[in-house]
Amino acid sequence: MFAENVLFAFGLTAFAGLSTGIGSALAFFAKRTNPKFLSLSLGFSAGVMIYVSFMEIMVKAKDALQADMGEVAGTWAAVIAFFGGIALIALIDKLVPSYENPHEMHRIEEMSAESLAQAGTGGQENGLESEEGKRKLFRMGTMAALAIGIHNFPEGLATFTAALSDPSLGIAIAVAIAIHNIPEGIAVSVPIYYATGDKKKAFIYSFLSGLAEPIGALVGYLLLMPFMSETVFGVIFAGVAGIMVFISLDELLPAAEEYGEHHLSIYGLVSGMAVMALSLLLFL
Repeated sequence: MFAENVLFAFGLTAFAGLSTGIGSALAFFAKRTNPKFLSLSLGFSAGVMIYVSFMEIMVKAKDALQADMGEVAGTWAAVIAFFGGIALIALIDKLVPSYENPHEMHRIEEMSAESLAQAGTGGQENGLESEEGKRKLFRMGTMAALAIGIHNFPEGLATFTAALSDPSLGIAIAVAIAIHNIPEGIAVSVPIYYATGDKKKAFIYSFLSGLAEPIGALVGYLLLMPFMSETVFGVIFAGVAGIMVFISLDELLPAAEEYGEHHLSIYGLVSGMAVMALSLLLFL
């Protein structure tokens, strides 16, 4: 049974990470972005992650730590681990240069050859045709892929840990992370396509950038499972909650507002919380 749970958790993590390929495909086949739908979707994803972090993951983390350390010490450990998770993902975010950060959202129609040429060449005309312009665009895409990989590594551990503990919880988190990975696929594939003229290469780079999530799960599994205890589990789970809250507040909600109206992102947020609450109640 445990082996089946591990395979299921890896499968969910791979699904969440490789959804960057969905964003890549949308960039090539969609003519325009649907900003209202994307705003609602990103807000929904944030609502799922915030609700489940505070109402489910932190509760389980605190229970596990209190079982080993006592009520007071266990509660302190859970809170410290929560903010430790926030500090970890904030540090990772800080190390990624802002001008190459894939969480700076773009619409498909804005990422035209002309606008990308200006981005890659500092506004020079005909930059896309020049070798220097193509090199800069290719670097833009590859650095975005690297940045996504760095961000997705702890997300993979979060999805895997949640799925291993509670499959229904893992499914909810995997879907939320998959939604937020779709725009990142666009940020990787479009610059690479305009730099190389090769849709296949652009799709592969975008797809591979999502591999960091199952890799994060694998590394976490190999390093932590031999030492797994109630205390280790509680610390990891509380840290995962911190990571997910930071991602929601720093990436998903700002992106949702950037794509659409303020109220749409909030409606999506509340809807995500409500759906997550209902799904948890149904599994009681």
